[in-house]
Amino acid sequence: MPLSSPVMKAWRYTSTTGGLEKNLRLDTNTPLPDSATQLGPDQVLVEVHYAGINPVDYKFAEIPLLSRLLAPRPATPGYDYAGKVVAVGPNSGKVSEDKLELGQLVYGRLGGPSRYGTLAQYVVVPRDGAAPLPEHVRLQDAASIGTAGLSAYQSIVPFVRQGSRVFINGGSGGTGAWGIQIAKELGCYVVASCSGRNEKLCRDLGADEVIDYQTTDLLPALIKYDRPFDLVMDNAGNSNALYWQMHQYTTPGAVFVQVAGTPSWEFMAEWLKRLLWPSVLGGAQRKLLHLRVRNNYADFVQMGKWLEEGKIQAVVEEVVPFAQVPRAFEQLKSHRVRGKVLIKVAEGEVEVKSGSSA
Repeated sequence: MPLSSPVMKAWRYTSTTGGLEKNLRLDTNTPLPDSATQLGPDQVLVEVHYAGINPVDYKFAEIPLLSRLLAPRPATPGYDYAGKVVAVGPNSGKVSEDKLELGQLVYGRLGGPSRYGTLAQYVVVPRDGAAPLPEHVRLQDAASIGTAGLSAYQSIVPFVRQGSRVFINGGSGGTGAWGIQIAKELGCYVVASCSGRNEKLCRDLGADEVIDYQTTDLLPALIKYDRPFDLVMDNAGNSNALYWQMHQYTTPGAVFVQVAGTPSWEFMAEWLKRLLWPSVLGGAQRKLLHLRVRNNYADFVQMGKWLEEGKIQAVVEEVVPFAQVPRAFEQLKSHRVRGKVLIKVAEGEVEVKSGSSA
């Protein structure tokens, strides 16, 4: 399926002074990704219909030196997408038995930082980051899985079993909303924290109990529970005490999964302290995992299957037009988004499979 033009529309930035959202510019003559015309092994060229944005998009871009090294500027942000396959690499069927065909609808995410992100008309994605859209799943709902869905899946699935007790700090955001539903699907008892205005959302998603962090001190509230927790999923990163004192409210084999964190010297110092300070000298007495989400084809497929079966649902705050991407990032930075903010990249009606709608 040859492309009609060597250029595309894409949001790009050359600086992040004052914030990524203030530096994004819509470039209608952005060159296609370098590998678009000659895909490597296990690469797929996708026409983006929807893109999902995440805090990591602006947090990474705003790191002074590292972002320039890993994503040379001018760069396009974005990891998550859903769209249509327009070309496949020579080994694109080897990741699984699901062979991709031209015109097929897929969803997923990039495998890591890139100057060619998903806030563009076309993107080159790794085969393990391209899952076929289930027949009865909306394209925009699949676009909301990406980084948040995979983060929730990989923070919970390996560490729980039927009856496990899970505390999710930050239950109403993108990762937390998926996390509540995944934990409940696996038979866990879930306690989530959120602001009072989002309590109903968390309960509707399946949370057994909700703690309003605006009116309740989290740590004392957790310590008061009769039964300790087996897993802590921290999507907020707003209380170091939750980790250092987790022995007071978790089981001996519990795991603390740190999902969120703001790149800073203070954060790095805290992280090194957690890693290096032994429990015998006053350090924490539980296992710590700083989640580094990785593309996993089977995880994407399972999330899509649960969506199709109605066992989980996408929580989308707003679908923003492509022309308003800076506003979408302003909204994301407000820390008041429920679930996900998506960007509708494709113009007009989006082609869907029989039995689906977008």
